[in-house]
Amino acid sequence: MSDLPPMTSVKRWLVTTNHKDVGILYIATALFFLLLGGVLALLFRAHLWVPGGTGLLENMEFNQAVTAHGLLMVFWFLSPIASGFANYFVPLQIGAKDLAFPRLNALSYWFYLFSGILMGVSFFQGKTFAGGWTMYAPLNVPSFNTVMEATAGGNATVLALLLFVISITIGTVNFLVTIHRSRAEGLGLWNMPMFTWSWLLTIWMMLFAFAALLAALLLLSIDRVMLTQYFSTDQGSSLLWAHLFWFFGHPEVYIVFFPALGIMFETFQTFTGRRLVGRKWVIIAMVLVAVQSFLVWMHHMFLTAINLEIKTLFMATTIGISLPFDLMVFALIYTMVKGRVRFTTPFLFSLGALVLFILGGITGVFLGAVVLDYEFRGTYWVVAHFHYVMVSGVTALVAGIYYWWPKISGKMYSETLGKINFAVYFIGFNLLYFPMFLAWETPRRVFDYSEGAQIYHQASTVGAFVLGASFLIMFFTLGKSLLTGPDAPDNPWEYSRTAEWAIPSPPPLENWTDRPSYASGRLEFVDDAAAATDGGVATGHEATAADTAHEEHADHASIWPLGIGLGTFVFFLGLSGMTPYVYEFIQGTDHPPEHLADAAVDPSITYPILTLLGVGILGVSLFKFGVEEFNVPETAIAERWPFGGVGNTKFGVWVFLASDVVVFGGAIGAYVFMRLHGGWDNWHLDTITMAGLFNTYVLLTSSFTVILALAFAERKNKKAMLGSMVATVLLAFVFMGVKAFEYSSKFADGHYWFSGIDYSIYFVTTGLHALHVLLGVLVALFMIYRIVSVDAYLEDHRPVEFFGLYWHFVDIVWVFLFPLFYLM
Repeated sequence: MSDLPPMTSVKRWLVTTNHKDVGILYIATALFFLLLGGVLALLFRAHLWVPGGTGLLENMEFNQAVTAHGLLMVFWFLSPIASGFANYFVPLQIGAKDLAFPRLNALSYWFYLFSGILMGVSFFQGKTFAGGWTMYAPLNVPSFNTVMEATAGGNATVLALLLFVISITIGTVNFLVTIHRSRAEGLGLWNMPMFTWSWLLTIWMMLFAFAALLAALLLLSIDRVMLTQYFSTDQGSSLLWAHLFWFFGHPEVYIVFFPALGIMFETFQTFTGRRLVGRKWVIIAMVLVAVQSFLVWMHHMFLTAINLEIKTLFMATTIGISLPFDLMVFALIYTMVKGRVRFTTPFLFSLGALVLFILGGITGVFLGAVVLDYEFRGTYWVVAHFHYVMVSGVTALVAGIYYWWPKISGKMYSETLGKINFAVYFIGFNLLYFPMFLAWETPRRVFDYSEGAQIYHQASTVGAFVLGASFLIMFFTLGKSLLTGPDAPDNPWEYSRTAEWAIPSPPPLENWTDRPSYASGRLEFVDDAAAATDGGVATGHEATAADTAHEEHADHASIWPLGIGLGTFVFFLGLSGMTPYVYEFIQGTDHPPEHLADAAVDPSITYPILTLLGVGILGVSLFKFGVEEFNVPETAIAERWPFGGVGNTKFGVWVFLASDVVVFGGAIGAYVFMRLHGGWDNWHLDTITMAGLFNTYVLLTSSFTVILALAFAERKNKKAMLGSMVATVLLAFVFMGVKAFEYSSKFADGHYWFSGIDYSIYFVTTGLHALHVLLGVLVALFMIYRIVSVDAYLEDHRPVEFFGLYWHFVDIVWVFLFPLFYLM
């Protein structure tokens, strides 16, 4: 399946891998989750009309609504709508025909959609997660006395977040490869459009920040499903979660805001008719913020027992990160002052975003001071500051919707309705959030407050409904445009500078008829077929370009990303209800832990069936995905600095492994942190040193057999390559057999993953590594099947090399785990 059905067909949207279609799917889905999160916000704001609540919600219902609102807005709306814009416009802005891996792009979307559906399903599994969107420990694990009460809904929420982060990781790898290796000829990094620049830095931050969150969620999901003890002990659990979460959480602020900032840069340039003032300095400032964002996370932890010297250091880094933002703000102001402003709808929303962000940034500086943070932390001052920053980003994203709507839809909208939309939005925003500064003594996430703050809360509630009405106006404006609006020209904005405005509205499937080039210093379109011929004879690398352009057909449709997404969703839904079975097993052991109190267990057979069904769907879909013929020609002529010598797939593997380093770093860091917190010498784990040493030799030998497989593939020696791959798999089975022996020995001695924090860490960390080994074995078995069935990898040995990179990484991780668990 490679040809796309028409856009009016439902099938089109189920099988498409085209970046523009995927972008539209992201934007539409994100707007749906905006509505869902917004309805929850209106619900609990109405509940807050009077102190103590109106009775509209019960206590736990209020907690669920507040928590789900935060999770939906931060994860399922803000980042994905920016990803939708990036999917649609980044390839257009850099002169690419699509993203580097179109099927993975579609897979990223389906993982995102199904993660949101899983989040929605959690409401129907007793109750959804109710511990706040930051999921602080120990509120993020089942309580000791009611371990079985409504566990499935909370599990589903955590697993939904886990699936969402996997989606983000796949998309991040795809964008990094595309931007670094598929830019049009002559388009250097410095000259990329500002939105693409903002997105490039965003995805570099995503790569590492979301990997840290992935590590935290893996530990949390295992705590909830398998009842390990990472976040349910008094040995530093709360502090461990805070470190892991906020190492992700503060870069997430900039991950959310950078795409909005990129839209502001684009719209300010377009509607002032002037190039951004200090453009290169702005880029440098953004790079500094991206780096510094990973050095400020502990300012969220000023109320913990961290010593004052460390707090003072992070106060300095927090204030320091505001300085590059000062430069960006002044650049936007000077661009506006020196240009001729056109107050269109996109510009009004961008200008509004700038004003709101300035107020949000100034109030955030208060929280960067340790002494003031002691007073403001956990109050509505934080709520107001947070929303003035994050929702100012939403304001710029709405500007992006209006700015690019003519290009996406091919229709113009009513400027009058757009400006009314902005006026209602801006009034509603400030009426909702500014009174929260005045009611700052109100504790956040609590529905009781002093009577003196009632007027402020009632004003906020009215503002919430006004802000909600502004989005209804936006949907009406865009719907009216789509149905009756005039056709949009290719470029409706007089001073727009980026490449997407140089092609029809909406763009054709392949984006470009001729190849875009900046080799002359400005955008031109080169006909490679004509340029590569001289009297009918094609010569040199231009002939390759012509052949690529006119002989290779790029595929745009595959059903298997949807299948993989569906299988993973069913599998995770099944896992969400498996905790009662684990609890039942624990109660059957000789020495169940005291903190797992006796409770009624009522496991449902539905969940094991769903788990097995999910594995089946996932297995079939992955196999079909692997054998499907799907052609994605690599751009023949492109700017690839600084990764010119590395192919797309190889670079993608390196980027993925970089994120996996952070995942294992989180797991190993948790081991070191918890062991230091409890006393390094108080570690009670008793491992079999010889078993670990033997497994080290086994894995190192398997790395050697993978190297042999690659060497034989290069020599086109099928039998020797096959034998080396089989040897690698057999050695992996030996490794897992030894691990199974170790685990069974522990079980025989009465030591399980739930027996204590030391055994939880041992089983989870080595189990995470074993999971990587298992995934490698499955890939190797598939490659063996391909070698036997179709003589694969003889003409193109690169897949063997890519598998080798992954396998060597897994072996290196074990080299670190061996001394930590067997020698120390």
